[in-house]
Amino acid sequence: MCVELDLEGAVVLVTGGVRGVGAGISRAFVRAGAVVVTCARRESEVPGTSFLPCDVRDAEQVSELMSTVVSRHGRVDVLVNNAGGAPYASAATASPRFHQKVVELNLLAPLLVSQAANAVMQQQPSGGAIVMVSSVSARRPSPGTAAYGAAKAGLDNLTASLAVEWAPKVRVNSLNVGMVRTEQSHLHYGNEEGIAAVARTVPLGRLASPDDIGGCAVFLASPLASYVSGATLLVHGGGEVPAFLAASNAASNSEEEPS
Repeated sequence: MCVELDLEGAVVLVTGGVRGVGAGISRAFVRAGAVVVTCARRESEVPGTSFLPCDVRDAEQVSELMSTVVSRHGRVDVLVNNAGGAPYASAATASPRFHQKVVELNLLAPLLVSQAANAVMQQQPSGGAIVMVSSVSARRPSPGTAAYGAAKAGLDNLTASLAVEWAPKVRVNSLNVGMVRTEQSHLHYGNEEGIAAVARTVPLGRLASPDDIGGCAVFLASPLASYVSGATLLVHGGGEVPAFLAASNAASNSEEEPS
């Protein structure tokens, strides 16, 4: 049985909500009946949504973004901080400016947009909900994207702190997202054979779809999660099978178990 969450008429802002995971999140809220506003630096259309241009690292642009959403729709019920990411770079050789920009996008920008949304939500009788899109890189080594992993770890801590500071009017939660199949999967996992091989390392046997992530975001924003705040929800298909299990030959060398 498929149960669709009803967020009819709720005003939802999704940063970076036009491609990949962000588009999946936007689509999920549209299906739930929400009024969805997306923002990004470059416009791209997701059916059923409206778009506003914004660089979420820029305080003036964020202030204008929030003012425009409120002037058009009267309120902001849900913010999903999805904008983020980082290209591969060696921590030993990447420039200080590179690391600064990664941290700005993945940690400081979500804080900036959340501050603007909270100022609106605190004045609303029904408050609001904020969902941070974090990563499993926050909880494990992130070689090649070290600054990104560190920023996402900071985002999880920020989630817990804001949930305390902004309660009871505003709930704040995060999604620790694992590997997702998007239009850019080939950049991370290679061709179809490589993607299939990576998918076999996931206990559920596949990479997530953007819509999988969207469903979890809708849940955290919905009344079903009304007593959930400061939480980090793992959305990773069961995680990763420990590498030592593949390397170990204990099973083949073991003696018959004693009776």
